[in-house]
Amino acid sequence: MSPQLRFDPLAATRGPDGPDFDLLLAGQVFFDIIFTGLEHLPSPGTEVWTDGMGSGPGGIANQAIAASRLGLRTTLAAAFGDDGYGQFNWDVLQDQEHVDLSRSRVFEQWHSPVTVSLSVHQDRSMVTHGHPSPLSASELMGTPPSCRAAVVGVEQEMEPWAQAAAAGGTKLFGDVGWDPAGKWAPETLVSLEHFYAFMPNGAEAMAYTRTDDPWAALYSLADRVPVAVVTVGQQGAMAIDSLTGEEEWVPALPVSAYDPTGAGDCFGAAFVMGDLAGFPLADRLSFANLCASLSVQHVGGSLAAPGWGDIADWWHRVNTGRDGVRKQWLRRYAFLEHLVSGVPTEDVRRATATIARQSDASPASGPAEIRWDGLGDLG
Repeated sequence: MSPQLRFDPLAATRGPDGPDFDLLLAGQVFFDIIFTGLEHLPSPGTEVWTDGMGSGPGGIANQAIAASRLGLRTTLAAAFGDDGYGQFNWDVLQDQEHVDLSRSRVFEQWHSPVTVSLSVHQDRSMVTHGHPSPLSASELMGTPPSCRAAVVGVEQEMEPWAQAAAAGGTKLFGDVGWDPAGKWAPETLVSLEHFYAFMPNGAEAMAYTRTDDPWAALYSLADRVPVAVVTVGQQGAMAIDSLTGEEEWVPALPVSAYDPTGAGDCFGAAFVMGDLAGFPLADRLSFANLCASLSVQHVGGSLAAPGWGDIADWWHRVNTGRDGVRKQWLRRYAFLEHLVSGVPTEDVRRATATIARQSDASPASGPAEIRWDGLGDLG
């Protein structure tokens, strides 16, 4: 499906003098191999068989694909190897997922980063091999294009490309990675003065703010950044928008998590989309929770991210059964009714392709709909 036929949630905001892109990203792209259904991790010297696996682009590609499927015009600056892993990642991002790679480069004799993810009891362990990028993100990026938003890692010193993007009027949405050294230096948060929003998880937020409660961490962060968001796993997400005076907590949807890979990236992409679309804070959180919940019910990180076809399917299913907790969902997600009314039935859904030579997807399952049958690669 061409990008022009995809549902565009920002169509009403676009004009001839608008920015070139909606979302600007930079980072490392991994080739992910994800094993699911493991009862336990293998002990030394043993082999464990599992009932399924999937493969696809990972790392920053998780967020790029999630954002593109939600209709954001996304551009990515990243290094790609000239090996089979790199070519596969490039083809999926550019040709299948319509992510702009004009600021990315392929490097000869550079090994693409590879991660093996082992999903055990709704959690995951990972093994990664990779080398530093031949060029920094700022060197790859050059002069940032005009963009509505960018997701940037929060560090003590902002990268030059992020500084230039902010100076050009791009909203910066911040995230952080896990600190393996366990220092969680509060000085890291100094750069938040340049950010519009910050979206850590509860553990990260409490560690950086030296608090022992997610709410306390949220209030501390709200003193530093206009929009503070803290995700708390199965308890949902909470946020304060100091610009509008809104303060909200939205519970997660009660779903059976199959693979949590990429759920945080999916949440972040959906929150950015809701913000750019002008959603109230409660709707931004609800929409981000929904997209993350839909993603964890399938394997594959980036390729499990829902498109508008998946979101419309979910809304129609909820409306079909109006009993029990679904009444709450109907009230909480009523804002979707107007949106999904404009989603064509053939709109983008989860991808069917992995590195498998033959897909396990059945044509009868719908346009580009994932079907998981435990027989090997995910189609």
